[in-house]
Amino acid sequence: MTEPDPNYEAIRRDGALRVRRPDTEWLSTGWNGGRRMADAAYNISVPEGWDRTDLGVYIDDRLERAGFKTAAETAAGPALLTGVDIADARGARRGSVTAYATAGISNPAALPMEPTPTDESDSAGVESDDSGLDQGRGTVNVIVGTTQALEPGALENLIAVAAEAKAATLLAETGFPGTTTDAVIVGHDPSGSPAAFSGSGTEVGAATRACVRDAVRASLRAHYATADADLPASVDDATDGVSTDGQADVFQPTLATDRSEPDS
Repeated sequence: MTEPDPNYEAIRRDGALRVRRPDTEWLSTGWNGGRRMADAAYNISVPEGWDRTDLGVYIDDRLERAGFKTAAETAAGPALLTGVDIADARGARRGSVTAYATAGISNPAALPMEPTPTDESDSAGVESDDSGLDQGRGTVNVIVGTTQALEPGALENLIAVAAEAKAATLLAETGFPGTTTDAVIVGHDPSGSPAAFSGSGTEVGAATRACVRDAVRASLRAHYATADADLPASVDDATDGVSTDGQADVFQPTLATDRSEPDS
């Protein structure tokens, strides 16, 4: 097995994973997400039946319990929550990129390409509430870091690259593109070598795709090797899950017939 990465060093303790690199700028899609400067990002495992809604207090308590929140901490980093045991977390690195993942599929989110026609009253086929807090034994969380400095827009695009790689991996391994509670954190070193773009054809984008694929695949296999559960064959077989069966109205944008300015 590959040695731990000194660039984005990760340790796990008391059900929490800390991914650390000083003076990193992070962008998170999780709770209280967005951009922030911090020395670390976190992934925290929650117990089965967990139903807390005071997420800030809960995260602070868990990080303090794990010894990750001290007076020397410069700023609280972004954190994700998962129903997957942190012991099942796996990391992968390639070039300037490191990725860590936890993956479980108790709450799959299916997207059939030939949905059943429904009326608008079914909320586009979504069958669960909007809380997003019931972690079950699922959730696919990914934390990606690069030692390069990404230009404006490139860090945001790295979220899309990581999410695409996650979905492609999950489709190949499970038949589902994701779960109802997936989240991604990406980070970069503002003082590193500059990179103007992060698409799949760039060094950082290609490395991110490889790292996310391999970390998610390894975590899935670790999780289902130890969990008292099997991968669900369908949404109906899962503990929780949704299938977006509703159809949207498809239309072509209007073709402008002149070059006049729009009404102000």
